[in-house]
Amino acid sequence: MLRPILTGLLLLTALAPTRARAAATTDRPNIILINIDDLGSRELGAWGGRFRTPALDRMAAEGRRMTDHYAAPVCSPSRAALLTGSYPKRVLPTPHVLFPGAAVGLHPDEQTIAEVLRASGYATACIGKWHLGDQLPFLPLQQGFGEYFGLPYSNDMGPAAEGVKSNFGAPLPTPKAAPKAAGGADDGTGIRALQPPLPLLEGNTVIGRVGPAEQADLVRRYTERAVDYVRRPRTQPFFLYLAHNAVHFPLYPSAAFRARVPQSLLGAWIEEVDWSVGQVLDAVRSAGLERRTLVLFVSDNGGPLNHGADNHPLRGGKGSTLEGGIRVPLLAWWPGRIPAGTTSSAITANQDLLPTLARLAGAGLPTGRRLDGVDVSAPLLGDPGPGTRREFLYFRGLDLEAVRADAWKLHLARGELYHLGEDPGEARDVAGRHPEVVARLRAIAAANAADLGNTGVGPGCRPLGRIESPQPLLAHDGTVRADAIGPRPRFP
Repeated sequence: MLRPILTGLLLLTALAPTRARAAATTDRPNIILINIDDLGSRELGAWGGRFRTPALDRMAAEGRRMTDHYAAPVCSPSRAALLTGSYPKRVLPTPHVLFPGAAVGLHPDEQTIAEVLRASGYATACIGKWHLGDQLPFLPLQQGFGEYFGLPYSNDMGPAAEGVKSNFGAPLPTPKAAPKAAGGADDGTGIRALQPPLPLLEGNTVIGRVGPAEQADLVRRYTERAVDYVRRPRTQPFFLYLAHNAVHFPLYPSAAFRARVPQSLLGAWIEEVDWSVGQVLDAVRSAGLERRTLVLFVSDNGGPLNHGADNHPLRGGKGSTLEGGIRVPLLAWWPGRIPAGTTSSAITANQDLLPTLARLAGAGLPTGRRLDGVDVSAPLLGDPGPGTRREFLYFRGLDLEAVRADAWKLHLARGELYHLGEDPGEARDVAGRHPEVVARLRAIAAANAADLGNTGVGPGCRPLGRIESPQPLLAHDGTVRADAIGPRPRFP
């Protein structure tokens, strides 16, 4: 009996300084932004999903579900919009995602959420997947983050022989050619074939090579870093951007979660991500910060149908501008500020997060550059109204493929019109019955042609960051290639 009592007393003693520090800090909220890779909304229990997600279910029960939140069809554009407050095409005008050794990336002149909050006195950290350029000028420490630990791009961007082109336990595919045949893509977005090994970074330094064992350990390592960051003593508010590589293909859940969900690697990794969220929220609670911390949980795009994702009742999946490819789950949690167990169908988008978080933090917005995001703090905090965003442009790469205004969505090339409030699955084309709505949405697209452009790079697009002679961070033999990034060890 004595040991449990002593343990409890020691725990209370350990927590007392943390709670005292929490009470002494500023009233501006801590902000934790959790971004999951390739997670379909149907996968979460709060959206009627098929896997066990008790931590996220509790987060929804204690917070607010945003059902009409938009990202981008694929990874890099989604993250560009999330961090800069602009349509991805404005700040990262590329036809697809970035690959290892890319000559281009998010321009260092762009102002990220981290830079905006840091200028207002926030501590900032990025843990996990970056995917906005892997050369030194484009990495997180050069974009406003005080700390970085993670992979610079997706967990499938490496050699097939190291398990990054196949799920856990699957046979390794045969390499198509010798590594010496690898070369850079001619559009500057990096090496798309015969990719070099996956590098793990600490700050600007390559500290390891990520193979199958390391893939299966990523969620745990990211989570431990995040929990440690939350628990640190500090006298300033913090912004933590936790961007998991899970649940992007290849699927590499840890052994413990493979044992819990033996029938589904995807389910096992989703449940491991749920565990991670629970660990972070428990750290917030144990530090006494729950009423002073806003936590947002979002996916970077819809789930990929070819890898078993479920976006029902939305049609389509990752890579498309159908709702299933670009509308993603957003959960907002802030006890005492966000009403518990509520849902909002207000239109929100990744680019709205920068102006919204800046307002909640009392930070100034970037000057001298146009933002496409709007402050959506009202619907986020519980206002039952329609919200401040009334329109959304659906870009796929450089092409504008659809337009939404209120509940109406028009697919431009096909001329199909859907009322998303009544038909979120885009099953009933009603263009013939509403020509006036079609005309209104085509006018919105026409106005964009003079700004971002409906194809190609429009006059409102800002330049990409670009360097000469880019090199992948790791060569095929495991040697660090970039002179400016850390020491030059060799990772076997």
